Amino acid sequence: MISPTQMSEGRGSPNSASFRETPLQIIHIIGNFMRIWSVYSMYRFLSQTGASVALFIFCCLAPSSVIFLAMQKPWKGRPLTNAQVVPSIINGSITALYFILWGKGLKSCGPLRAILAEYSGAVLGVLSALLYGWKGHVWKKVGGLIAMLTSFYFLSQGHIPDTENRQEQVLGMKEMAVPIFAGILSALRRVIARRVSLKNQLKRRLHAITTASATCFLFPVAMWDMIIGTSSDSSELLPFSTWAYLSTILFGIILIFYVDSIAEERLHMVFSSPRHLMVAGGCIIVMEIVYKMDFSLLGFLICSIILGFGIFEATSLDRKRKGSQSPDLSDEISGDQIQMHSLPT
Repeated sequence: MISPTQMSEGRGSPNSASFRETPLQIIHIIGNFMRIWSVYSMYRFLSQTGASVALFIFCCLAPSSVIFLAMQKPWKGRPLTNAQVVPSIINGSITALYFILWGKGLKSCGPLRAILAEYSGAVLGVLSALLYGWKGHVWKKVGGLIAMLTSFYFLSQGHIPDTENRQEQVLGMKEMAVPIFAGILSALRRVIARRVSLKNQLKRRLHAITTASATCFLFPVAMWDMIIGTSSDSSELLPFSTWAYLSTILFGIILIFYVDSIAEERLHMVFSSPRHLMVAGGCIIVMEIVYKMDFSLLGFLICSIILGFGIFEATSLDRKRKGSQSPDLSDEISGDQIQMHSLPT
C-alpha cells in the first residue's frame, strides 16, 4: 500500500519539477538577452564602419572554434566514426553559408528583422508534412506557413521601422529573403546535428568539429574580402569595436550554444517554438529601447503574434509526436536511429 506521505510527495512532484526548472529558465532568458545584445552591437559596428560581414564573422568564428576544440576535445574519449565526422564537416559548410547570409541580412534589414527571420526554420515542418504525406496536417501547416509569410511581409513593408537615420523603411520581400533563407539554413544545421549526435556529450564534441569546419570554409571568402579592401580603416577608432567582437564570440556563438542545448535537453524548448520567440521578443523590446531605435511596439507585437501563431501551427504535428512518445531515453535514441537510417548517406 501507498502511504499518505508518498501520496503527498507524488502530488507535489509537478511543483518541485517546475521549481527546479526555474533557474534553467532564468539562465535561458539571460543567455538569449546577452546574445541579442551582441547582435545589436554587431549591427551598429557593421552599419557605422562598413566592415565586411564575411571578415567580421571569420574573426569571430576562428577564436570560437579554438575555444570549442579546447573545451570539448573531440579527439579524446570514444573515437568518432566517419558517419559522424563527415556529416559534421558538411554541416560546417551550411553553418558558414548561414552566417554569411544572416550577417548580410542583419546589415541590410536591421537586427529586429534579422532575429525574427531566424524563426523561418519552422518552414521545415511544412516541408516534412508534404514529403511524408501527412495529409491530415497539411492544411494546418500550410496555414501556419501563410501566417509566417504574412508576418515577414509586414516586417518588410516597414510596419516596424528598426533602423537609425535611414530614409528607406520599406525593404521589400527581396531584401527579407536573405535573412529568411539564412533562418532555414540555421534550422537545417540544427536538424543535421540532432540526427548525427544521439547523446548530449557527443553533440558538443561534434559541434566543435562543425564550428572548426565552418571557419575553414569561411576563410577564403574572408581573405577575398580583405584583399579587395572592403573593410574600413576607421573601425579602429570606434570605442565599441572591441565589444562587438568580444560579445559576438562569447555570447553570440559560444554561450548561446550551451544555453540552447540546456533549453532543449532540460526545458524541452527548441529554437523554432513560440516559447523561444516570446523570450526573444521581450529581449528585443528592451534592446530597441536601449539603443533608441525607431521602434513601434504595437506593430512589433502584432507581427510577433502572427509569427508565433504560424510557428505554432507549422510545428503542431511535431509536438503531438513528442507528446505521444515515452519519456524513456532508450526509446528516443532508438527512434533517432530509425530516422537516421531513413536518411540518405
